[in-house]
Amino acid sequence: VQLQASGGGLAQAGGSLRLSCTASGRTFNSYVMGWFRQAPGEEREFVAAINWSGNSTYYVDSVKGRFTSSRDNAKNSVYLQMNNLKPEDTAVYYCAARRAYGPRGEYDYWGHGTLVTVSS
Repeated sequence: VQLQASGGGLAQAGGSLRLSCTASGRTFNSYVMGWFRQAPGEEREFVAAINWSGNSTYYVDSVKGRFTSSRDNAKNSVYLQMNNLKPEDTAVYYCAARRAYGPRGEYDYWGHGTLVTVSS
C-alpha cells in the first residue's frame, strides 16, 4: 500500500483544514487508517484512527471534539477534518495503514507527511 497525504498548509488559530490521504491498491477497505503528527523537536504522536468501514473512530484527547476522521473506500481515501485549530496543532501530519484496529500496535505502511502550520 502506498499512501499520499495532502491538504496541509497555513491556518490561523480557530481556523480549519482538511487533510486527505489517498492509497494505492484494490484492498483499501481491508486497512485501518491512522493519522499521526510530529511537531518540531518532538516525537511522533498518534492523532486518530478509523476502522475499515469508517463507522468507528478514536482520537487522542487533545483533538477530541475538534478533529474528525472519515473515509471513502470507493475513492481509496481517508480524511482528517481539523476545526478550531490551535498553534499546538502545528506539525507534520502523516497517514498510516495497518490491518488491525485498536489502540496498540504498529502501523505497517506510512505516507509522506504534510505540514500544518497554525498561527496565533
